[in-house]
Amino acid sequence: MPVPVSCAGALVDIRSYVITYTDCRGGLGSLVRMMRSRPDVLVLGAGGVLGEAWLMGVLAGIEDATGFDLRDCDYYVGTSAGAIVAAHLVAGQSPRRPSTVETEEIEVANGARPVDGLAAAGLAAARRMGSFALAAGATLAPLALGLAAPGGAVARALLLRRLPRPSDTLSDLRRSIERLDPRFDGRLRVVALDKRTGRRVVFGSPGAPRASVADAVAASCCVPWLFAPVTIGGREYVDGGVWSPTNLDAAPAGRDTHVLCLNPTASIPGSNGVLAVVRGVSRTTVSVESLVLRRRGAMVQMLAPNAECVEMMGTNFMNREPRVRVLAAAYRQGLKFVTGSARVIPTPPQPSLPRPRP
Repeated sequence: MPVPVSCAGALVDIRSYVITYTDCRGGLGSLVRMMRSRPDVLVLGAGGVLGEAWLMGVLAGIEDATGFDLRDCDYYVGTSAGAIVAAHLVAGQSPRRPSTVETEEIEVANGARPVDGLAAAGLAAARRMGSFALAAGATLAPLALGLAAPGGAVARALLLRRLPRPSDTLSDLRRSIERLDPRFDGRLRVVALDKRTGRRVVFGSPGAPRASVADAVAASCCVPWLFAPVTIGGREYVDGGVWSPTNLDAAPAGRDTHVLCLNPTASIPGSNGVLAVVRGVSRTTVSVESLVLRRRGAMVQMLAPNAECVEMMGTNFMNREPRVRVLAAAYRQGLKFVTGSARVIPTPPQPSLPRPRP
């Protein structure tokens, strides 16, 4: 049973880049104690190639510090890169650990990982769109697009229709997800946006359109000015990050539900106008969404990249080069998040193999 935490407001701790709460009994220590129980719901946000590496590393660190198996959570809500990680867990795959010879052999044996399909497609599309798309597009620009349409779905749909229609697709990513063979088993929620209406669609939730997990994940990752929309059931869908960086409020959570939300974009560095706006939107949106869950009686923890991870990630979240370092730094952050300690981190254990399906 989760440890109850009474919270009255939200605060972003800029020094540690950890989003915590004000008026919580015991302060951050209370949040750390919540990790004595496995989260009921994991909410995994947008973040491109490096966001995916950060999500994997943090989850692996949390598992190894607690002994939890995060493949056993009750629900998962994934947006863009977070949808890739959520599908990975639902398919019975453990979060990746920092690279060793053994993990590299496992990856080769299993074929290309889904994030490789996203990275290759993203870089190719960004080169065609120019340097701005490479540096600020991908996962960052959807947040700016969402900010530009505060009036609601209609305004957002109008903006989406005015964008040029790209020719690049995420077919490689879709095939990579298909190889994992994840299923909508009642636990998985994948967020995308209906391009025509500008409204959010949560695939896998009751009443949502029927879709394969591979199609839903590709749609959730489909940055609208880089990739052609994904068609599902005769309708076109694009990146769920256009609506929100995490879609935390879509989590199926009620009283005493323990929700852990990982937000890769809340700590974006940089002081220029675009990055400052994106960082502010990411933090503010998620804080507001957390209020929705807390009004339902849920207990919410939110985590963003710490200073070490921020330095590794930089501002180009589609850059493949630092992802091994990001994974290792995120693993250390995951351990520290649970232990609250800055001790030297031991060599990570070997990753567990994919769990067979029942």
